[in-house]
Amino acid sequence: MLSIKEIYKIGFGPSSSHTIGPVKASEIFKERNPDAKSFKVQLYGSLALTGVGHHTDVAIQKTLLPQNTEIIWKEKETLPLHPNGMIFKAFDSEEKSIDTWTVYSIGGGDLRDDSGILNNKQVYKSQSLTDILEYCLDEGKTFWEYVEDNEDDDIWKYLKNVWDVMKESITRGLEDEGVLPGTLKLPRKAHRYFIKAINSRKSIQNMGLLYSFALAVSEENADYGKIVTAPTCGSAGVLPASLFYLLRDEYIKEQHILKALATAGLIGNIVKSCASISGAEVGCQGEIGTACAMAAGAASQLLGGSIHQIEYAAEMGFEHNLGLTCDPVSGYVQIPCIERNAIAAAKAIECAVYTSLSDGAHKISFDRTVNVMAETGHDMQSAYRETSIGGLAKKWVKFK
Repeated sequence: MLSIKEIYKIGFGPSSSHTIGPVKASEIFKERNPDAKSFKVQLYGSLALTGVGHHTDVAIQKTLLPQNTEIIWKEKETLPLHPNGMIFKAFDSEEKSIDTWTVYSIGGGDLRDDSGILNNKQVYKSQSLTDILEYCLDEGKTFWEYVEDNEDDDIWKYLKNVWDVMKESITRGLEDEGVLPGTLKLPRKAHRYFIKAINSRKSIQNMGLLYSFALAVSEENADYGKIVTAPTCGSAGVLPASLFYLLRDEYIKEQHILKALATAGLIGNIVKSCASISGAEVGCQGEIGTACAMAAGAASQLLGGSIHQIEYAAEMGFEHNLGLTCDPVSGYVQIPCIERNAIAAAKAIECAVYTSLSDGAHKISFDRTVNVMAETGHDMQSAYRETSIGGLAKKWVKFK
């Protein structure tokens, strides 16, 4: 597996696969064609169907400035390796083609081309949480120590920066008000939820605060703000909301938050390596489901869970998101995406609490659930995998 740094990418919303990935691809292509006078980029499949709502075209054109870039939408065509396919073409002053590159945005801001995944430096030998759990039991270690043993020396500095950006996105999101960009005219809600929550009591206050934290990050993402993929932009609110909530209410020290981020990153890494975190490939179960599993495992650790309980919490968070479709209304990462982050954060905390009352024993492993998610995703019709032609997005009519 790759470093967990590839799970936590710092960037700008609204989509890791539709903006961060294409921007990175544009940067690479521009760098290898410094003398090009113009570019042409063909977008296929999910990128073409929801690219406008995700700001894909604008992001690519801005990255390739000052050269002119033509965007060609291929909504009815899909390239062979992934639904998020792109073909970049560079031209000289006489409009003759000088370079062509076929590349795929495979989720979480990662890229692959015909030669394989870019930046494919393997850090972990095992891709099974069961194997890692057994190793940790033998060595008397927990998951975050396993991460520490395998990553570079700067991992804690990196995770500290990740946590700082997560906190900043919550703070900004709680303060900002107004309407999110796009035709849906969706108003921001995080500020109102936060104000109502702090003026409430007990369970309503607790749930309201947790919701507000998740909404804050998700709304920042929808407004092209700076966030951390965890593991994607569309699911970026689940993990920071859960951790921020526990830090605030359970008097947990920040050093323990960083260790929880390490464990969560390991969980997300396994999904990414063994299945997919791309909504265009496996539906929202790969995004929100993974984020919920990451947050549930991290929360379990923060609440004193054993490695068996952490694995159980992660499995539970994943299991109860199986089959979740990716059907963003009008192609925006807003409906149902923003609310899903809030509900998944609550579910993650519930899974952590539920498993903390158990002895950690259960019948279905996290690894088995990951395999089932991949199978389920591949069985889904393309209409339910980030194409906005099915589910909630189909023939959307504004409700009054």
